[in-house]
Amino acid sequence: MKQIGNSNEDTLALLETVVGIKNELLYIREYFHPLLKGEIYLSGEQVCEMLHISKRTLQQYRDDGLIPFIKLERKILFRESDIVKVLEDNYQR
Repeated sequence: MKQIGNSNEDTLALLETVVGIKNELLYIREYFHPLLKGEIYLSGEQVCEMLHISKRTLQQYRDDGLIPFIKLERKILFRESDIVKVLEDNYQR
């Protein structure tokens, strides 16, 4: 491992490396979700992004019983497998 000196180039290289690591961690936090018994749970915002719909449309789908959801206190979550199943069941060729 190279020892970092006091030069501006070394400092700049170190700073770029730290920023790169930070960006990778932010990406992981945003797009990789922990599994709970092999199931991925998504927020409403993530489902809207996945389906390209508005929050209001998602609310209407929930009210109409089109998309199953789980309510934990005041947080609403959606199983990724349920979303995929709804899409597959309603896919028209």
